[in-house]
Amino acid sequence: MTFKVRFAPSPTGMMHIGNARMALVNYLYAKKEGGTFLLRVDDTDQERSKPEYEQAIKDAMNWLGLSWDEEEHQSARMDRYEDVFEKLKADGLVYDCYETPEELEFMRKRLRSRGKAPIYDRSALDLSDADKEKLKAEGRQAHWRFKLPADDIEWTDLVQGEKKFLAANLADPVIRRADGTFLYMMPSAIDDIDLGVTHVLRGEDHVSNTAVQIAMFKVLNDGKFPAFAHLPLLSGTEGEKLSKRKGSMSLAEMQEDGLEAMSINSLLAHLGTSENIEAVKSLDELVASFDIASFGRGTPKFDFKELERLNSKLIHEMDWATASARLNLEGADEAFWEAVRPNLSRVKDAQDWADIVYGKVTPIIEDADFAVQAKNLLPAGDWDETTWQTWTTAVKEATGRKGKQLFMPLRQALTGMDHGPELGVLLPLLGREKVEARLQGTAA
Repeated sequence: MTFKVRFAPSPTGMMHIGNARMALVNYLYAKKEGGTFLLRVDDTDQERSKPEYEQAIKDAMNWLGLSWDEEEHQSARMDRYEDVFEKLKADGLVYDCYETPEELEFMRKRLRSRGKAPIYDRSALDLSDADKEKLKAEGRQAHWRFKLPADDIEWTDLVQGEKKFLAANLADPVIRRADGTFLYMMPSAIDDIDLGVTHVLRGEDHVSNTAVQIAMFKVLNDGKFPAFAHLPLLSGTEGEKLSKRKGSMSLAEMQEDGLEAMSINSLLAHLGTSENIEAVKSLDELVASFDIASFGRGTPKFDFKELERLNSKLIHEMDWATASARLNLEGADEAFWEAVRPNLSRVKDAQDWADIVYGKVTPIIEDADFAVQAKNLLPAGDWDETTWQTWTTAVKEATGRKGKQLFMPLRQALTGMDHGPELGVLLPLLGREKVEARLQGTAA
């Protein structure tokens, strides 16, 4: 049996961290098992599905390195869904219903008041042809339900263990709306069968969907259905649900912000497992350590501070060859990168250092006598990471200045700013000629 998983986003919005996690887990599982990673675009919602959202999803996956082996669009498979629907109708496995949303809600309330599960009572099955014609004459359009079997539904979930849904507690699902469009359940099951999906990894919010879809698999695929794994959904650090409607950053925004793709992959690959979360430099390393059995049932918390920590770690370990390919800094070399990278949280932040080191800075000097005195105390010989301390100690002893009164005038003279990178790192990069010029008030 060929191993195949699928990531099935709906192109109705930007890709967010929860989507990225499921895409990554499916990718890692496919590569670990030497199988196929299918991207299935669930674009049956023609009103909300947008080409720009689909492109944004693909761009995010490409940025994360999650290349897919196959691609399908549900919108191109509508004829197939129609054929299966007609067969189910002919076999008496779907039936037409005419209740309004208000009538269905009243039915559910009535059942709850009697202490019963609020599931559909199959009253539509009792309608005669004459009854249906009368309802149609009133302007009602039929929606269609799938008739679930009387058997309980069981499976062994790869994350949640043994699962069992009692048939008495399941309502026949609506699979086709009154406007003729299909809901998620049936097309997804048909796709998994036709496209040879062997393992379905998704969020635990789909557990009840799985019970219904297994019933469909049994009818449509001779009882065979994929293995399922339902991962707990991510929450925020305070336990709040993460969602694109609650302000969580999209992957496009994270990329624009300068976050490293592998910092996101490193975090998401291990959230919800018992493994330590460490910065990993390649997807191959994540594939090698991937184990679906390591995911637990507890709710994992997405902590942006943890992501920042991993991001900084990757940058601090990044070599010049990698960094230089992403930077366009005239004059910058490996020595510059080695000096500044411990102080970076984003690669793009190196531009700030380069502007000061290689650009022309107009110094701010409020006390020219102090600046000249400091210039005359500059250490002789070659400068290194100890030069700043040596120099400022000498200036302190000669002038009696300390703290802000000592350091701020030097910073303003050397950088033209009252904040910025550590001067202990900058001083050797600036060099004697540039430092002396700026201390004399010359733009250099």
